[in-house]
Amino acid sequence: MEENTKTKITITLPTNAYFMSGIRDFTLNMIKNTTNFEEKWAFRFQSVVDELCNNAIEYGSSPGSEIRITFIYEKDDYLEIEVEDTGTGKNKIKSEEMKKIFDERREQSYQFTGIRGRGLVKIIGEWSDEIKFEDRPEGGLKVSVKKFLKDPRFKSGLPQKQETIILNS
Repeated sequence: MEENTKTKITITLPTNAYFMSGIRDFTLNMIKNTTNFEEKWAFRFQSVVDELCNNAIEYGSSPGSEIRITFIYEKDDYLEIEVEDTGTGKNKIKSEEMKKIFDERREQSYQFTGIRGRGLVKIIGEWSDEIKFEDRPEGGLKVSVKKFLKDPRFKSGLPQKQETIILNS
């Protein structure tokens, strides 16, 4: 008999930030108990999930509606998080537009001018290995992020992107 190596957990929440503390705790405990992430990476990916959910609540779904969070864990391979909104929020945007915004803000020449708007690129983009934007047939967006578990940096705590700094004396 073959052991099932994939676990999928879906949680539906009202669009209320009050419930986010429970998702934060669940995310952190799931990562700590199922992956080889060093604690620093567990907290980073907790921040990724937090940012995805907050964006879905703030921009993608109206008050009184719901968001859906799906955790997909493939043993020793990857952890994937999908966050879906209803498309009833103040920002009605299609996946193609979202991808364009993401790509523009990832450019090194892009200048962030406000105090907000960095989360998608600086948290989600830098601490995830893959990101995908999809239109939901019933409206809204599904944003999926994937983190591969075999990267040796997870045990070292090193940043994902290695940067070289040259000091001139």
